[in-house]
Parts: sequence; C-alpha cells; structure tokens
Amino acid sequence: MPVSKPDSALLILGHGSTENPDSSQPSWDHADVIERSGQFGSVHCAFWKEEPSFRQIWSKIEESEIYIVPNFISEGYFTRQVLPRELEIEGHTTIREGRTIHYCDPVGIHPAMTGLLIKRAKEIINASVKLEDTTLIIVGHGTNLNKKSTEAITDQVEAIKASGEGFARVLDAYMEEPPFIADWQTLTDSPNVVVVPFFIADALHSYQDIPVLLGIETEPTAAASQRDIFRQNPHHFGDRSLYYSSAIGTDPALAEVIVDQVAYFDEHYRS
Repeated sequence: MPVSKPDSALLILGHGSTENPDSSQPSWDHADVIERSGQFGSVHCAFWKEEPSFRQIWSKIEESEIYIVPNFISEGYFTRQVLPRELEIEGHTTIREGRTIHYCDPVGIHPAMTGLLIKRAKEIINASVKLEDTTLIIVGHGTNLNKKSTEAITDQVEAIKASGEGFARVLDAYMEEPPFIADWQTLTDSPNVVVVPFFIADALHSYQDIPVLLGIETEPTAAASQRDIFRQNPHHFGDRSLYYSSAIGTDPALAEVIVDQVAYFDEHYRS
C-alpha cells in the first residue's frame, strides 16, 4: 500500500552481525528501494550488532516524525524487549525531545509473508516437480526466550496449509528446539522436500548452520555472497531430492511489506 509522508522519516531496524557481511544487506537494499520511491522524507537503517547503532542513528535524522519498522521475522524477544529498551521508547508512540516516534509491527508477521514463502518455494523446484509430491518446511531458529518467536512460523505454516496450494505437507522446524530441522528426513516421507529459512538475511544461521544440519555441507562455509549454494539445487539423498532456498527476507518484495507496516500503523494504532 503506497504511502506519502514527505515530512516523516522511516527507520528500518536490523539485527546485523560482527561476523557475517551479508547480515545487514537486505535492510540496506530495501531502504534503497523505498528511498528511491520518494514516499518518505528520508530513509535510514540502524542495527543491534553493527553501525550505525540504535543509539547513534538519532543524530542522523532531521524529521520530527519517525516511523520505526523492525526488519525482524517474529514479534518476540528482540522486538518486544531489546529494541524498545535500546531505543528508549514505550508503547506504539513515544514523544521525546520534540519528536514523535511511531513503533510499527515487525515485517515477519505481515500477512503478505505467506504469499512470499509460497512463491519462494515454487521458484526453486524444477518445473517437473509436482507439489503433491513435495513437502514444504519453514525453518526458524527456535528459542526459549519468548514463545512469540515460533508463533510467526507456525502461523505461516497454518496459512499455507489453508491456501490450497497443494503441497503434500507443510511443516515447521527449528535449529534449537523440536521439531529439529536436522531430523528432516524422518519428519518427511515425500520424494521432494523444499526448505525455506524464515530469516531476514543469508547470514550465519541460514547460510552456514542450517546447511550442516540438513546434511548439505559437512562444516560451516563462507558467507553467502562468496558461494553459490542456493544455485546447486536439488541436493540428492538416495532417491529423495532436497531443495534449499535463500532466506525469505532477501525477497525484493519485502520493501513493500516494510511500507505496508507503516500504513497498518496509521490505520490501527494512531490515535
């Protein structure tokens, strides 16, 4: 949904990483697309583990009204506790030092994510592969810090099941809690399996850790930008074929989702 806010700034928040150069790239890419659209007075990024940090970014923003969109998958520990604490904001709107700061929902809970996951899964399988012979697994990190972190994935699984797309099965799996993605061969019985990481970036987890858990790699490899693992599909395990996708957050359409979260905020949270 297009918005027109030439007097407002958009601030996209990301996790970032001190170890992987690809972690922050999707946020910068989406920010560039949105900035070129001219819908906001300015567009900025800030990160938990990179610069500019959350606390450094305020001096770079001139506008008095700021919309913050967390470029995070789930409404969990980071979006509910860490980000508000570091940004020194409370609730949906904070007024501080002459600025009005609106805190929007994270991108991962937007309804459009369902369509993006389905599109990504279909893009990476061969044209001859039948969906009724294919299991789709949406994989996440998993954590005991906040149950909301897995709800985003289970919600997507149920939405895809209800879509009538025709996959043999649609499952959720995790790196650090059951059902474990490392058990994909026992969790599924279809000849084809498609795994789509429900992550923002092709960083340490989706590019280095999960391929080892899947059995695609024997040990963690170089960063995503340095290799072509996503172009090597399918991976064969006996008479079964495994297709592994890049992280859903790298989809160019996520720029529209970020803007939509601003429109949603104005419609549902703004008094």
